[in-house]
Amino acid sequence: MEKHSRPDKLPVTLGVEEEFFLVDPESRDLLADPDPRIFEFCAGNCGPHGVTREFLRSQIETGTNVSTSVSGLRKALLETRRTVIEGAELYGVVVMAASMHPFAAWQKQEITQRVRYEQFEQTFQDTVRRSALSGMHIHAGFADADTRVRIMTAMRRYLPLFHALSGSSPFAEGRETGFKSWRLTLMGGLPRTGMPPVLDNYAQFERIVTQYRQRDFIRDGSELWWDMRPSHAYPTLEMRVCDVCTRLEDALAIAALYICLIRFLVRLEKDGAITDEPPAEIIAEDRWIAQRYGVFSHFGGFGRGRTDIGDCLAGLVEDLAADAVELGCEAELRHTLAIVRDGTGADRQLDLYRLCRLGGDSHDRALRRVVDAVLEETRDGVAG
Repeated sequence: MEKHSRPDKLPVTLGVEEEFFLVDPESRDLLADPDPRIFEFCAGNCGPHGVTREFLRSQIETGTNVSTSVSGLRKALLETRRTVIEGAELYGVVVMAASMHPFAAWQKQEITQRVRYEQFEQTFQDTVRRSALSGMHIHAGFADADTRVRIMTAMRRYLPLFHALSGSSPFAEGRETGFKSWRLTLMGGLPRTGMPPVLDNYAQFERIVTQYRQRDFIRDGSELWWDMRPSHAYPTLEMRVCDVCTRLEDALAIAALYICLIRFLVRLEKDGAITDEPPAEIIAEDRWIAQRYGVFSHFGGFGRGRTDIGDCLAGLVEDLAADAVELGCEAELRHTLAIVRDGTGADRQLDLYRLCRLGGDSHDRALRRVVDAVLEETRDGVAG
């Protein structure tokens, strides 16, 4: 890319929502109906952050407070992860940071008793019952609503890259899916998912929400489950495409890449230098490639041919260097390169499973060892 003026002092705030699974340490299966005191403990000990129930009773969701830096987000994520781990362990339960459990059966899961969730089940039936899925949502607050919508459009081509860096759901119901992220495939069974449309201003987004509401399809913008959207609850641009990262460092790296890219795109827009995006069909193809191959992807949206993810990312990290300096997150941004080199949570799950099978473990034993490894990584460097 061309060189442009030094980044200004555009402030960017950050917040992250992470969804975790609650696991029985004996069976290594999901706890369909965990002790409610876990949620009570977490809600009472989360400080400035938030901890809530999710659609399934076997899930727990955290939301950090607003951070003005990646270092602040690091502290917040340490605190939220530590809270849920300590709360779960207090009642004999362990916490899993992955977007799908390797062998849990969705038919055995129980839905949290809330009117909204019960309405979702009644409307969407098995498409939502099958959604034993967890995600990571990154909120970035910056500029005005119109600018955030335009940056959402400019960000579309990069969403497959973010997804590839976060994959953690290669197994489903005890089988190897062949994908680094099976989560997005299941999400696609619901309406109003996938890539956001091309929008030029916030009024266009509001018109879409109004059209849906007039037909009683949704209650509000929170029921548009696109890969990225203007948040309904906060003045932020919310990226929702990512799997949950097992390792805290990987989550921070993705957040750093996100806010650096936002600042870079805002600067390009100011200079009138944002290039035309690839055709929507190419971006959609890249999205599928990211689901399938993860850090082994070759994308079509970064040149005339297909480009290796490592080359795409290395060029992007170089372009974002000045923004990373301004944001004080050079190390976190460069860690994205380590994810490509060393693999994601999905890669580690698959490698361990195959090694265990080669070593003589049964299929079930190998999957249990995968669960153990994910549980250990979730706790590593977080719990006391």
